[in-house]
Amino acid sequence: MTPSIAIELHSSTPVHRQIYEAWQRGILSGRFASGARLPSTRELAATLSVSRGTVTQAYEQLLAEGYLQAAQGSGTYVCRELPERTLRADGAARRGPQATRSVQLSRYGAGLQEDYVTYPALPGHVCFAQWGPDREGFPWALWRRIVARHSRRVSHELFDYSDEVQGHAPLREQIAAYVARSRAVHCSARQVIIVNGSQQGLDVCGRLLLDHGDTVAVENPGYPGALRTFAAVGAKLQPVPIDREGILCRELGDAARAVYVTPSHQYPTGVSMSLNRRLELIAWARKRAAVIIEDDYDSEYRYSGSPLPALQGLAEEVPVIYCGTFSKVMFPGLRIGYVIVPDSLVAAFTRAKRLADNYTPLLQQLALREFIAEGHLERHIRRMRRLYGNRREALLTALRKHFGDGAIVEGDDAGMHAFVHIADRGLLERARRHKVQLRPAQPCYLEGDHSQRYLFGFSSLPERGIREGIRRLAR
Repeated sequence: MTPSIAIELHSSTPVHRQIYEAWQRGILSGRFASGARLPSTRELAATLSVSRGTVTQAYEQLLAEGYLQAAQGSGTYVCRELPERTLRADGAARRGPQATRSVQLSRYGAGLQEDYVTYPALPGHVCFAQWGPDREGFPWALWRRIVARHSRRVSHELFDYSDEVQGHAPLREQIAAYVARSRAVHCSARQVIIVNGSQQGLDVCGRLLLDHGDTVAVENPGYPGALRTFAAVGAKLQPVPIDREGILCRELGDAARAVYVTPSHQYPTGVSMSLNRRLELIAWARKRAAVIIEDDYDSEYRYSGSPLPALQGLAEEVPVIYCGTFSKVMFPGLRIGYVIVPDSLVAAFTRAKRLADNYTPLLQQLALREFIAEGHLERHIRRMRRLYGNRREALLTALRKHFGDGAIVEGDDAGMHAFVHIADRGLLERARRHKVQLRPAQPCYLEGDHSQRYLFGFSSLPERGIREGIRRLAR
């Protein structure tokens, strides 16, 4: 491929000199790698619309100065080892381009002041800082067969742009039926919009429902991904306390246009919102014409009793946007979530989805539809519910054994992590010393010092690892 070289035919600098300098800068800056083959003089001359002799003159100077080397019968190449005097010739070129002038960001861009905190697992550590699906427990062989079966079907729909911005219609039908069975959600397939993980669903909610300066009521503590998403669009976050029944509705006030809640398994405390509190929240939203954003991120994992009905199924004449995901029940890399919206918001959410990324890849949607339709998803959830329930019990038993009353586990018997209060100022330092990764709950709070509260993920750790991690903490 002929590289892009700019020359100015009407410049006072001779054309052969312009060609020479362009190659010299490219070699010194690393744009043209050592050993790279140059186009022939005839090819470059035709590309630049100059005479072949002009290009030959530039090449000869580059050869003479040691930038290029010729191989008999093969062509001309960038020298693999440039002479020391050449490397010193143009220090500015070697340092690469100068820093560009700073760009003034939008309000949205200026508001993105901090990266989302992640906790990558460290080698040799017991990691309580993560919780995700157990990789060994997923039926990978079955999933591969389903994906392969759909991959073998040659269809233009699979490899072309999709007109189904909302998502594959048969998958949306399966999701509507699934949430009706498991969560008592009332919806049709038309109200289901497939998104790339529930985080994209929250982002679309923020952009469509909140203008700069609007107030959104959020749980305190709450999910940092939602808090930062709403703050980034310029919304004012109104922190509302949590008690043993969920969000304190009497603290909601009158200013909020929307309220964000995680009622089935409050993030991070693990509290489940009581039925009375759910009805109170719905009444508040009805009176103030507010929107409820219900994030149902891991309600499938409840270890005592059946999952609680969703707020969406209880609300009448109150707009509830229900967000769900398959990342927690299957595997995070699937990146398929969904939002269920009132009929009046379907068009707006569909348009916003198209602008965000056009559509979610179809192959994964086809495989997921079959996985749900054949009953594999619900069988997998039942197996994982037993597994995670045993791991949660192992965590609680180990905490009681090694910490006694010094470790207070809050929240209900559900989810993939436990919210634990340990009044021990030296816990984090001791964890680092003994190779245990902990996740402080402080980033979940909008105010106050909560440095002695922690999130203990247990779903992706074997029981033996859980017991060993707690034993190390208690040394």
